[in-house]
Amino acid sequence: MGIHDDAAEIRAGGWRTLAALHGLIDTALEKALQAEHRLSVVEYTVLEALSRQDGWHMRMQQLARAAALSSSATTRLVSRLEDRGLLGRYLCADDRRGIYTELTPQGRELLAAARPLHDTTLEATLTEAADLPELAPLVRALHDLEPTPAAPAKGLTAKV
Repeated sequence: MGIHDDAAEIRAGGWRTLAALHGLIDTALEKALQAEHRLSVVEYTVLEALSRQDGWHMRMQQLARAAALSSSATTRLVSRLEDRGLLGRYLCADDRRGIYTELTPQGRELLAAARPLHDTTLEATLTEAADLPELAPLVRALHDLEPTPAAPAKGLTAKV
């Protein structure tokens, strides 16, 4: 195996470790949020992304990027959340082609109720992952990250 092959294997191993940690966290959050608040992880992600915006709204394309979804998946998700009274959509005053998605008061209340469970579950899952030798270095790296002004890290700042 040459140097190039070693580097590729190191990257692949890092990716597998990241995927394993993501899977562990995603499963724990999904189970907790569904049981207590009837929210999926991606639904929580959308509510949380909207909560960080001035005016509690953002364009659909921005929301798709924030939730790592396609445009069509974002539209379906927003429709489901709108049907539950958690979001509303309206046309952008400056650009009539643009559609904004906005948290409703009910959406803000649900997010406020779900956030402590999300954060506690995330912290507990990271603590569990820190005890697994293959995941511990990545968990330490996450705790060493500094929040950036553009995207404050909510829920990942607690030290384990």
